[in-house]
Amino acid sequence: MSAFAVVAGGGTAGHVLPALAVAEALVARGHDPQAIHYTGARRGIETRLLPDTPFPHTFFDVVGFQRRLDRRNVSFLPKLLRARRLAIDLFRQIRPKVVVSVGGYASMPAVLAARRLAIPIVVVSFDRTPGRASAFTARRAAACAVAFPDSPLPRATVTGAPVRQAVLDVDRDRDRHVARAALGLPPDRFVVAVMGGSQGSGVLNEAVARLLDRFAADGGLAIRHAVGERFLADAAPARDGGDGVLYQPIGYESDMPLVYAAADLLVGRGGASTVHEVAVTGIPAVLVPWAGAAEDHQTDNVRWLADDGAAVLVTESEVASLPDVVARLRADPAERERLSANARLLGAVNRRGTLAQLVESVAVA
Repeated sequence: MSAFAVVAGGGTAGHVLPALAVAEALVARGHDPQAIHYTGARRGIETRLLPDTPFPHTFFDVVGFQRRLDRRNVSFLPKLLRARRLAIDLFRQIRPKVVVSVGGYASMPAVLAARRLAIPIVVVSFDRTPGRASAFTARRAAACAVAFPDSPLPRATVTGAPVRQAVLDVDRDRDRHVARAALGLPPDRFVVAVMGGSQGSGVLNEAVARLLDRFAADGGLAIRHAVGERFLADAAPARDGGDGVLYQPIGYESDMPLVYAAADLLVGRGGASTVHEVAVTGIPAVLVPWAGAAEDHQTDNVRWLADDGAAVLVTESEVASLPDVVARLRADPAERERLSANARLLGAVNRRGTLAQLVESVAVA
């Protein structure tokens, strides 16, 4: 079967989930899921997420280029060139009309193959500061779908960020009780969800340890914590809440729509997916940008919310204050409601559904 589109990108959930959102948006426009082909990285989280979707997929053996001296950089170019050849062979078989790049190193084989075969490219950029792969691809892209009106990318159209339909459908009031039951959370506690991204966050894990120490005897609090698979063996043990705080440590959170519906407060990082999903769902959030992010783009992402009173920004250097911030927001439902309302106002751009229309307008006849 020939493909309508190839959606390229991956490596981390921050790229895979937006890619899936793009694919879902194209299906909502009437395209057959079998005509939307996903390409990503053989070692990325997409190898876990894609098999449960209706989308055909191909994973290439590619690695990211490390900014610091790293022996893995020796294999970067040979792997990329080999993956480019395989992508060219794939595209000659499935004949896509357009390639949609959501950025990251896993998008590059498809981007380079599309250039070789003169297939139009759409760059989807959802960080306020575009990543290196997106900036490189945008130079010769037919169009750029961006989430922020001040994007520096050329030929940019503000479409909002790609957000999965299951997240767009979340109604926190309607879905709260069902979501809590599904996650094993009590209906009557204040629930804090701590999400450190698909890899987990050592900084947030240390902050949770402080939360557990501070609120150990608090029978009105529940914490659901995505520790990260790499940190799970060292995580604090689960607590059933019988004599104080309820604590659920997990390796990876596979159903974020349930979390958005169930939690009273989200503590997370500043990746673009998190920021835009906070805006769409209106969940009150405390966001701690990763200080090591390229060009400090996570701080720029979070400021988009924080500057409009739609989230609380806490820097890594301030993370020791997290128990105080959580206690303050827990005690002030009016402030949480303000955060929620302001976030949803900003999230309106993500609900317009214009990204898929832009992709269709670029596709070759």
